[in-house]
Formats: sequence, structure tokens, C-alpha cells
Amino acid sequence: MKEGPDISRIAALIGDPARANILGALMSGKALTATELAAEAGVTVQTASTHLAKLEEGRLIAHRKSGRHKYFTLAGAEVGHALEALMGLAAGAGHLRTRTGPRDLALREARVCYNHLAGERGIALYQGLLARGAIAEDGPALTLTEEGNALLADFGVDVAALQKGRVPMSPCLDWSARRNHLAGAVGRAMLARMQVLGWCKRVEGTRVIDFSAAGRAAFDRRFGLSGAAAS
Repeated sequence: MKEGPDISRIAALIGDPARANILGALMSGKALTATELAAEAGVTVQTASTHLAKLEEGRLIAHRKSGRHKYFTLAGAEVGHALEALMGLAAGAGHLRTRTGPRDLALREARVCYNHLAGERGIALYQGLLARGAIAEDGPALTLTEEGNALLADFGVDVAALQKGRVPMSPCLDWSARRNHLAGAVGRAMLARMQVLGWCKRVEGTRVIDFSAAGRAAFDRRFGLSGAAAS
């Protein structure tokens, strides 16, 4: 590109298989050490440290220290959105892993995307909120309506605290279905509330969000499209 931002450097950083695996691991939203990320990437800790330095220089990741340990995260939500969109592009173009893992179906149903709910459940939440008039689409932006404020408050989410955030909510294109799910502070708060209520839990060491049978039923009653039609 002769004009505008130079995407070639970012593309080169993401394009390395080891760095792509590192970024994929950080999509869980959990801060990880270089040793943990080396295992995810299938490389030595020394090699992982070199990759991490390049990713941090490119502002795709950030780190913080806690005691003697250094923990890495994605640099921000916009990096997570970009990675999720690239996953969708790869899936749509047929660039899939030759061997599907045992968690693939579970990931498609419900998973964490940086810090919010993605997969079929995340899309159902987004569509359910639209159907109830809780959120309104204005081009690429989302607005929380009066109905949405009431719905979130009834669900136990502190709406006033969310409004203080720089980006309270935004759509995020889901890689597995190529439809939007809800990102931003609102999406993060809703997933956290579902976990507090015991509807779902994170499967340790994965991005999978596991809904119990009771949790699925409660989710469908509150956010399912059939419930919206009946309300």
C-alpha cells in the first residue's frame, strides 16, 4: 500500500506460526508467562521470548510484572477483534487445521473471545438483545437503549459503572459463524454475570465456556429469540 497505514509489518508479525499460536493463546483473555506461551507455541522459552519481544515492539501484546514473573496479554480489545476477524477470514477461505481437536465443537458453541462470550451462544445473546430492543445498531456502532439499561440492571449488571468505560460495547465478528457477538465492557460484564450465576464456567486451559443444562435453559429463557417473541 502506497497510502494509509502500513499493514505489512502487522501481517508479518501475525503470519509466523509460533507467533500466531501465542496470539491465539492470549485470546483467552488470561495473562500468561513466557514459559506457558512457549508451550502453546511449541517452541523453547528462549525462542518464545524473542517472539514476544517482536510482538510487544509491534504493540500487539503488552506485559506486566508481578513479583519475579512477567505476564503477557493482548495489547487491547482491538487486537482481539482483529484476530477474531482473521480467524473468520481463514475459515471462510478454507484455511483450516488439518486435524480438528476434541474441543472444536465446544469452541463453536461457546468460548471466550478476549474477555466476552463468542460462538453460537455469543451470537444468540447479540441477536436476543437486538430482538428485545436492548441494543440498537447504528452502522458499525452499538447503542444501549432504555430497554437495555433496564434489562442489564435486572440481570444484575452495574450499568452506571459500564458507562464510564471508553468503549462500553461493540460488535465483534465471530470467526466460527461470521456473525456478530457482543464485545466491550457490556459483553464482558454479561459473561462475568453468567459465571457468577453458575450458568457456565471456563474449562481450564482452554477458551471453552461450558454451559450447564440449567444454565442453557436459563440463558434461553432470558436471551433466546423465542423468549423475545413471547415478551
